Amino acid sequence: MDAQNRGRAEKIDPADQWVLNPATGDYELRLDQSVGQSPASPPRGAAPRRNTRARTSAPQRQVPGQRSRRAANGSAGGPGGSGGSGPQAGRRKRKQPKARKKKALLWTGGVLAFILVGGSVGGYLAYQHFNGNLTSIDIAGAGSGGFKKDEAVNVLVIGTDKRTGAGNEGYGDKNSTGHADTTILFHVSKDRTNATALSIPRDLKTDIPDCPTKLKDGTEKVIPGSDYVRFNESLGQFDRDPGCTMRTVKQLTGLTVDHFMMVDFNAVKTLTTAVGGVEVCVAEAVNDEKSKLKLPKGESTIEGEQALAFVRTRHAFGNESDLDRIKTQQQFLSSMLRKMKSSDTLSSPTKMWDLADAATKALTVDNGIADIEKLRDLGMELSKVEMKNITFTTLPVVDNPAEKIKATVVVDKTRADPLFAMMRSDTSLTEVKQKEKAAKSKQKALLKGPKAEAADVRVSVYNGGGPSGSASETLIWLQNQMGVPRSSNEGNAPKVPKTTLKYAPNQADQARRLADMMGLPASAMKPGKEDAADLEAMTLVLGGDFKGAGVPITGPAKAPEGIQKIEADKSVCAK
Repeated sequence: MDAQNRGRAEKIDPADQWVLNPATGDYELRLDQSVGQSPASPPRGAAPRRNTRARTSAPQRQVPGQRSRRAANGSAGGPGGSGGSGPQAGRRKRKQPKARKKKALLWTGGVLAFILVGGSVGGYLAYQHFNGNLTSIDIAGAGSGGFKKDEAVNVLVIGTDKRTGAGNEGYGDKNSTGHADTTILFHVSKDRTNATALSIPRDLKTDIPDCPTKLKDGTEKVIPGSDYVRFNESLGQFDRDPGCTMRTVKQLTGLTVDHFMMVDFNAVKTLTTAVGGVEVCVAEAVNDEKSKLKLPKGESTIEGEQALAFVRTRHAFGNESDLDRIKTQQQFLSSMLRKMKSSDTLSSPTKMWDLADAATKALTVDNGIADIEKLRDLGMELSKVEMKNITFTTLPVVDNPAEKIKATVVVDKTRADPLFAMMRSDTSLTEVKQKEKAAKSKQKALLKGPKAEAADVRVSVYNGGGPSGSASETLIWLQNQMGVPRSSNEGNAPKVPKTTLKYAPNQADQARRLADMMGLPASAMKPGKEDAADLEAMTLVLGGDFKGAGVPITGPAKAPEGIQKIEADKSVCAK
């Protein structure tokens, strides 16, 4: 949106058309200095706030006007200047109230890896501008049909090695159509208290399933799957699109991906420049001839080409493997998240505009979020997670035993399966709020105590949302493998999202035994208040979280030993 081209302002920075209304804490669109802005009164009963920039005789605050690119030292009105030299000029800026900080944070929407979508972009012209930046792909039903505000959210962030954009000719494979060079599955818990960002190594050997795909000419075809190939071939190879990568990730982790966001080399350069650089730390001075990365020991602020060199280098840190490069990228992304959510960024309309503009130009998304309003809604959900509860981790792998020269890796199932189970059950890899921990501890107490013998467990099984035949499958499993003969299949029940086990106080020992067999979480336990009759059975309703007989519904309480983790709120020096 360019006011200058519309004849409505002279040398106006487009970002400065978004100004902060100090009475509401919201950014508002102001298209013309000559057009009055409706006054915004402070909340009823609130004490008047002091204007640290200039005094005004008006009884109510006005939204600050635009500033010209030529304005300097506060000579023009708006966020960058005082518009006058009243007696309060030069006073120290008051600390921003928490309410305004919260509103500014919500305005940004979500920040994820390379992506920040400028949040509440009200105004038709701004909407059209950002919407026009987006590129989308029809993933032929590969996703969940769209994220839901009352459910966990899974977004796949894909960084490709495609050589598009000015200055990128020297990077990547010259003839590459763009493969999954960097892949992160971002899982946000249902209650939005925690998030896990799982990096998937590009050199992982895995199976790629058949993939229904829409081609550029509009035709559809099913691309045959491939067995035991590199993960990065799930994109680009044989015309595979991001929907194929989403299907591969689901097959690998058991988590259905809601949406994808894809970027190339340009995203790192443009977004780091838009926020004024990202702080990184290195344990020793770096001079990598291949990536052209040069950094002194300690902390540095990097952007543009230097930032791209930092995330691409494989020879500056660790044992020069792709796994060590992933750790470096996670450290960088954690720092970038902190910078994007910093008050320095959130309080600057110019940075916010530049960031949203750069992000939307860099993004390719699925059709389900190929609209700024939908993308903003997704961003708002992602932004609810506190930085201290966002953890970056890497899919546990081991060197491929079939290779003499170790070039690829395979899944370490002993550590990967528990990690996948933790993500599926929304178990955080970091500490969450104390009151939430206390509530969970109270629930976990239901699982403590004596357990009945399997032969003494009486339970009626209903299918209330699991796959077809779940009740019958569970009954056979209980009776034939777990030694629970006093179980019965009661057919279907109304659909529920979570599995529940209802029992009476005098059935608590039976409930604990069944919960132990099935891997039921404490939240599934629903104790009653009155004792049951001698031959009365407990009621087990299999919900939407039920995956199959013998598959634990909940994950372990703690991550397996040796899981690599980086917490997003902590600065780490690359080694």
